[in-house]
Amino acid sequence: MMLPREQIIEEFYSGFADGNSETMCSCYHEDIIFQDAIFGILEGHDAKDMWEMLIEKSQGNLEINFADVISDGKRGSANWTAKYMFSSTNKLVVNKIHAEFEFFDGLIYRHVDTFNFYEWAKQAFGIKGILLGWTTFFKRKVQQQALQSLRSFQQKKAKAV
Repeated sequence: MMLPREQIIEEFYSGFADGNSETMCSCYHEDIIFQDAIFGILEGHDAKDMWEMLIEKSQGNLEINFADVISDGKRGSANWTAKYMFSSTNKLVVNKIHAEFEFFDGLIYRHVDTFNFYEWAKQAFGIKGILLGWTTFFKRKVQQQALQSLRSFQQKKAKAV
């Protein structure tokens, strides 16, 4: 029998696989704290907008698979894989990610995705990623570009309302 927190994780990744950011974000607490190597730390609406942006940018060319969903009620984890064309370089990326979750009020309150940044950078940037992907400088540059992309998305979204 699946525990309620495991169901939340499954719902989150099922929404992602279906390209439905609304479903994903409904699994998040309003004070969500998300962290990964590309965006750094995002809180609240920034974290939710990130998923919406990533789904929109993928234009339906995103394959999400997840497994090993477990939870003890307070914490949970899952392994997932994202297969997509990286929009900046149009290169195929297959990223294997381990996710850790903490829950509050029955929702995901903290979400940390861990993956090999260098392996990701080699796929996403080709030779540039091979040569520079291991450096702190390159990682910071990618984070700056990711945050800039998120802010542009948010501005465009705000104008559309």
